[in-house]
Amino acid sequence: MVFVVISGGQFATFVVASMAIIIVPGPSVLFTLARGVAWGRNVAVLTVLGNSIGTLVLSVIVAVGLGPLLAHSKTFAVVLQLIGGSYLLWLGYDALRHRHEHARAMVQRENQRPKNAHVIRQGFTVGILNPKSLVFFAAVFPHFVNRSKGNVTLQLLLFGALFSVMAFCSDATWGVIAGTAREWLSGSPARLVVLRTIGGCVMMTLGVIILIGAATS
Repeated sequence: MVFVVISGGQFATFVVASMAIIIVPGPSVLFTLARGVAWGRNVAVLTVLGNSIGTLVLSVIVAVGLGPLLAHSKTFAVVLQLIGGSYLLWLGYDALRHRHEHARAMVQRENQRPKNAHVIRQGFTVGILNPKSLVFFAAVFPHFVNRSKGNVTLQLLLFGALFSVMAFCSDATWGVIAGTAREWLSGSPARLVVLRTIGGCVMMTLGVIILIGAATS
């Protein structure tokens, strides 16, 4: 069913691009790591569940709202890519600029473990408001849309579902690792600074790639 609307080439390139942005420690991953460091694996995985639901809802909103426009306007798609690429550059710069503050914040523990519903709700809020996901959906998804196959909105919905599943698997892995090695992580903010630095550099690189693609399309 997926390949009726999305070709094998689309699928492969989308998976590679998605994983490149998913595995980088961004707002959602850092939030998950913080939960894992503070309360362990169960809370971290529940956080990822809520985050993935929020990400999926965000992708649906973007797909339904932008699908018809993207189907009839190449200019609109290019503008979105320019905005998204520029914003990713800013996010990467901001991650580098505040990497020490974020690392210190992540090692602060809270005394009382929150209820499961509260953990999922927190994760959902972070997911649906995650600027990295919003930029990726609005600016990067259009790059993989094949207008010749038609049904642009359905293609965007499928991309959103694929992205959410991959994000859940990747972020849950981060959460389990953080929960398992919570003492090792919390004992050295310098290690978290390294993660944040790598994340910032990757986001800036992706932003440059998107801007180049928009300029040459």
